[in-house]
Amino acid sequence: MNNLIKDIKENVADRLEDSVGVTGDELHFHICNADLYIVGTFKAKQWLGDHAFDAIKRIVEYEQENFGELHTDVSDPERVANMLAYIVGDEILQESKTLQGAWENELTIDQLKLIKSEIA
Repeated sequence: MNNLIKDIKENVADRLEDSVGVTGDELHFHICNADLYIVGTFKAKQWLGDHAFDAIKRIVEYEQENFGELHTDVSDPERVANMLAYIVGDEILQESKTLQGAWENELTIDQLKLIKSEIA
């Protein structure tokens, strides 16, 4: 599963540069929810590979903890892949010290570079 997390981290880092002017509290939505991470069932199955059940377990735990019930259709590989990217992206961004102090502010290129270095 580490390779999936690494892929998501790289995607988050790559998308940060396109986020100038986005507020800190909108950053996760902008990067991890505005566009799908994986498009297509075949591509999602390939990407998840042997880690599909680990991804499903993580989604179930996250949604039970945050929503009290499961919302994601875990029978759909594309939804599983994208929800995993959403969850991991959130965790990655929550760890950024730079972002912690900028929730209500529009992010500058310098702040985004700092965030990128923190998650790299």
